[in-house]
Amino acid sequence: MDQIARTPKQLGEALKRERRKQGLTQMGLGKKTTLRQATISAVENGEPGTQLRTICDMMAVLGLEFVIRRRDEGKTKSIEDIF
Repeated sequence: MDQIARTPKQLGEALKRERRKQGLTQMGLGKKTTLRQATISAVENGEPGTQLRTICDMMAVLGLEFVIRRRDEGKTKSIEDIF
């Protein structure tokens, strides 16, 4: 199922869901990406300053990809969009 992520926090949550779905711990993902567990935690928490390369490395191991498209304003808005 496709997931929409418009903020660093939403992207981090999506990555965390997929990591857990695949049965990986943060340490396990770290070993496959050569990233520190603390770095993976920071990405999953949506902390600022994450390098795009780090996200790409995580996504590659998880078998994910970016899809760039225009926002569809006609779809149901998320709670963040309402406030």
